[in-house]
Amino acid sequence: MDIRFLGHAAFTLTDGDSVVLIDPFLTGNPKAAVSADDLSPTTILLTHGHGDHVGDTVTIAKRSGAPVMATTELAGELEEEGLEVINANYGGSHTFDWGTAKFVPAWHDSSTPKGRHNSPAGVVVEIGGAVVYHLGDTCLFGDLQLVGRRRAIDVALVPIGGHFTMDRHDAVIAADFIGAKTIIPMHYDTFPPIETDVNAFATDIDNQLDATAVVLEPGATHTV
Repeated sequence: MDIRFLGHAAFTLTDGDSVVLIDPFLTGNPKAAVSADDLSPTTILLTHGHGDHVGDTVTIAKRSGAPVMATTELAGELEEEGLEVINANYGGSHTFDWGTAKFVPAWHDSSTPKGRHNSPAGVVVEIGGAVVYHLGDTCLFGDLQLVGRRRAIDVALVPIGGHFTMDRHDAVIAADFIGAKTIIPMHYDTFPPIETDVNAFATDIDNQLDATAVVLEPGATHTV
């Protein structure tokens, strides 16, 4: 299974047959590795309603026909745009032909593009025999430990940029809580407020935890 970093918090997860797209903020993203027109996903997963995560969802979903899984208020708003949606909430999971996706809490704020409050989430995805946990936008909080206790996480996609999410120091603790063997940093260096030293983060992960940090440039792929 291939994990491709598209920049900021956007990823594709591919098992060879299906393509799961997460948080496709591409247009207006100075670090975007692709354009919205380059993607034809099987499914789109959204962690929350902020513009740097919803991004090009409507455009991509209308062109590709991909269903969009999002929490309740955001899913309802996207359904008004004519999209096929899967409405779930914390603890809620859905089974797809390619595997499963489950929303878990994230400690953040969120509003939809039309200004409705919605619950921010992380999403645990099982695809191609691997379990990937995209933390979404979150600060450090204790319940991150519960996700790894529920099931073993192979790869954690962890925000490290600070300012709007946890910083690189808190992200090391979060990685320890989760217990994944592979940690991929995200949500950093896109804009000046979230610039950070990703190599220092990787060194801290490698030195302090029984885990490996994999730093991906936008467009690069990690194979699980």
